[in-house]
Amino acid sequence: MSKDRYSYVAVFSYEEDGISIEFPDLPGCLPCAEKDNTEEALKNAKEALGLHIWGMEQDGEEIPVPTPITSIHLDSNEAVSYTHLTLPTIRL
Repeated sequence: MSKDRYSYVAVFSYEEDGISIEFPDLPGCLPCAEKDNTEEALKNAKEALGLHIWGMEQDGEEIPVPTPITSIHLDSNEAVSYTHLTLPTIRL
């Protein structure tokens, strides 16, 4: 049975050429954004998370339990945020 709401930790890495985003619990879900555009990065993270989770559901894969934000270790150029998703809008 699939859930309708998910929240996963996203790690934003700020580099000279842009922002890369990683979801530690979801290997292969790696969106990015233009340099210094955190708003775009947040939007892209949510969109990528939705498509990734939806794809996992379609493939019958087990959706992993999210890692607690307190367990994430960051480098000096990184920031962390929860990305929240309501999946019914993606499933249409």
